[in-house]
Amino acid sequence: MRMRSLGLLLIFAALASSARAAEAPKPLRDELLQITQALDDAIPTGDKAVWQNALTDDAVIIDEFGRITHKADTVASLRPLPSGFSGSIELRDPHVQQYGDTAILQAEEYERETVFGQNFVVRYEGLFTFVKQAGAWKLAGYEDVTLPTAPPKLAVADLVLSDYIGSYRYAPERAWTVSENHGVLSYVTKPGATANVLEPIAKDVFMGSDDERNVLIFRRDAKGKVNALVERRKFNDLRLAREVADQSNH
Repeated sequence: MRMRSLGLLLIFAALASSARAAEAPKPLRDELLQITQALDDAIPTGDKAVWQNALTDDAVIIDEFGRITHKADTVASLRPLPSGFSGSIELRDPHVQQYGDTAILQAEEYERETVFGQNFVVRYEGLFTFVKQAGAWKLAGYEDVTLPTAPPKLAVADLVLSDYIGSYRYAPERAWTVSENHGVLSYVTKPGATANVLEPIAKDVFMGSDDERNVLIFRRDAKGKVNALVERRKFNDLRLAREVADQSNH
């Protein structure tokens, strides 16, 4: 289970009353890090009391899948990880800014997971909005996003890279060029652009090497020739048709 929050309205309200954020003093920085680390440590153990004490009554939590929860349902959802599962979260590269009685903590959450002996690493970028209530710092907003991580490489049998070489167009002045160099397939979105390596997942299915790690799917016609490319981005498909000259050569 992963958790995150929005807190943007609080940030905007703070910015409206104070033109600049001040870097938080070390005691406050350490206190907020301690609170946040305790929250992360409580996730695998299912410690409801930690979250109950740390959240404001109207806290907003948004997880990496866009699910929105509040204090009551967030606390109720906590439970120890089942047998065979374990994990821990380490806060890295934290930054804290203070806007009076509001403070923003931004940090990477480096999560290690073990699932029946298989080890995983998942990285998140978290934004934590704290407000001071009755002299205590409480978490009012929490949001995190998953940082794409390079997946393990897969050996795909009978992969014919020459099938995919060519130009794929989605607008009159917009085309991608797919090429192969020393057994590595890649594409550029315009001449001179940085090449994006295509890492094979299965026949006709690849993952890009850029920050977004989108899935790219080559489509074939009734004769088995590659005639299109689909980039699946954020649950939407960008469709590119293969140039006719390229289709006739393969």
